[in-house]
Amino acid sequence: MARSIAVSDLARSTAFYRDILGFQVVGRSAIYGPAQLQFVDGEVIPAVLFFETADVGAMRAAIETRGGRPSEPVRVNWIKMEMSEVRDPDGHTLWFGQSYNRPDAVSHGLLEQALPELPFDDVPAAVAYYRDILGFKINYQQQDLGVMDRDQVTLLLIARTERHKGIGSAGFYIADADALYAELRANGARLQGEPVSHPWGLRDFRVLDLEGNRLTFAQTFE
Repeated sequence: MARSIAVSDLARSTAFYRDILGFQVVGRSAIYGPAQLQFVDGEVIPAVLFFETADVGAMRAAIETRGGRPSEPVRVNWIKMEMSEVRDPDGHTLWFGQSYNRPDAVSHGLLEQALPELPFDDVPAAVAYYRDILGFKINYQQQDLGVMDRDQVTLLLIARTERHKGIGSAGFYIADADALYAELRANGARLQGEPVSHPWGLRDFRVLDLEGNRLTFAQTFE
């Protein structure tokens, strides 16, 4: 679920979260892994926001390199987290933290989630298609943008422009190829064949959306 924060200057906040903090910014949404902020107009009351990261030291160094002023990491014993603080232009406090109470945890680096962008001539129609046929939920929508969620996956449906021509494609690892295939077939999706098991350990199938973007759904097996 998105957390709303008031901002006094949308352009300034967008630049800060994108260029300094490294968030993915689409419209009024700033996305960091599975977390999302929604910029709204109104009286600015400074808030405290928390984000968990796999490597707080690397996150702090990246923000500092981009011109930010994060605090030195400190250990907060009562929550067993190592934390670094940043203030945004409106005085909101952002804490980036990493657990130090899981000695066996494996760091997976800084990349946590991909956000594929698929282009459309008619974004509202695409949003309806992904909701009604492909089972996604609408996270955020405007005339030229749809942010669509399903389980742990987020897709960005964007307007087809001179910079974003043609068609796109995206691939997804899934838990059960046959179950999803049956669901999408019942919904009337443009399936490009039944699930096929390959020698390299994937069972997959493909779908075309209403404007020809290709989606591949793959299940691993041994």
